[in-house]
Order: sequence, then structure tokens, then C-alpha cells
Amino acid sequence: MKPDELRRRFEKLTTAHLTDGCIRARLQVRCAPAGTRGAVGGRVAGRVLPARHAGSVDVFLEALMGAEEGDVLVVDNGGRLDESCVGDLVAIEAAKAGAAGIVIWGLHRDTADLRVIGLPVFSLGSLPTGPLTLTDRAANALESARVGEWEVTTDDLVFGDDDGVVFVPAAEADDVFRLAESIRDTERRQAELIRGGKTLREQVRFAEFLRAREANPALTFREHLRAVGGAIEE
Repeated sequence: MKPDELRRRFEKLTTAHLTDGCIRARLQVRCAPAGTRGAVGGRVAGRVLPARHAGSVDVFLEALMGAEEGDVLVVDNGGRLDESCVGDLVAIEAAKAGAAGIVIWGLHRDTADLRVIGLPVFSLGSLPTGPLTLTDRAANALESARVGEWEVTTDDLVFGDDDGVVFVPAAEADDVFRLAESIRDTERRQAELIRGGKTLREQVRFAEFLRAREANPALTFREHLRAVGGAIEE
């Protein structure tokens, strides 16, 4: 999926829709750790451009040498909360390289300058101090990045909004988007019906489910939803 189409389709979705799409597609849901939020810019979407930080900016510069238009620099700083690893210079460089944003498993700084630059930046928060230590660079520093419990590569797409950040395999993106769009449309119809006076309980025939469960205690709500065509979760 080309960067423009990716952004266009994500504009009408949320990360919540995408995670639901992953579940429906029987894919592992891979979210960045809770607390990962947009410091600048509300949304980001693009191919993962990984970089493992080891205390020096050179790894970011090298990663950006191979950037394609619309890539998102995904920085692995081990989730450290005692130092920041990305500031204004990296953000400017990333923007000039055509990157669509930056996602950090760690902290950022220079928040005021980042707002002026305008490139979307997602992180665990901010801290004034930059890198405190210099370590040996990992052999795979430009091949993959770890974000929480997940390892991501250029074979992955990354999406961020007000709820956080989620990673989706690029090869599965079309299917995930199709399912996410279907879920979105279903939820919108259900919300409109609620506003019009028909409760969600009525829509999903919840009283009927409770009666059926009395007869069959093993019956799950999801099974009932599939049977009545009112699936809102999977």
C-alpha cells in the first residue's frame, strides 16, 4: 500500500478500529506500551524505519539515509525513562528526509521546538537530559527495533493517534483495513440507533442472549452476536 493511500485510509479510522481488525483477522495485536502518546501531532501512519539507539545520534542519521517517503522512524531506546534520545535536530532531519513521524520506545526532549517543527512524535514522555551513556551498537541496529514486547521491522506498518500506537504487518494491511472499516461502519450504525432511541441491548437482543444462556451456560456473548448479526467485538 502506497504512503498516500495508507494515510488516506487511516484518516477515517482509529487505532482502536485497527486493533479490532487485527483481532478479526486472527493476527497478534501489537500495541506500543500504555503511556505512548503523541507529544506533537495527533496522528501518524507509515512504514516502520527501525533504529536502535546506543547513545549517539549517528544511528538515526544512518537510518534516514535509507528512508523512503512516508516512513516513520521507530526508535528503540529500551523504554528508558532516565534520558531522552530524540530532540529537535533529529526531528528536523527526519522531516527533511521525508519521514511521516517518529515513534520512540523511550523519551523525547525539546518539546517546544518539536511543536514548531510539526513532525508527529510519539513517546513515553519528555525529559530535559539527553543520552547519558554510550554503549556498543547492536549488529541489527538498523534492521529491527523493539517497542515494549514487540520487535518490528520494515515489513511492518505503524499507526498512532490519541489512543496510542499499533503495529500491523504490511502484508496483512489490506485485510486489516477492510475489517477495520467494516467494524467502524457497524459501530457508527449502532451509535446512530442508540441516539435515535434504540438501545444497544435492544440491537443485540441482549434479553434473548440471557434467556439462551440460562438454557446453555456455555453460550458466549460473541457466539450470540454472530448468530444475530450484531457483532461489535471479536
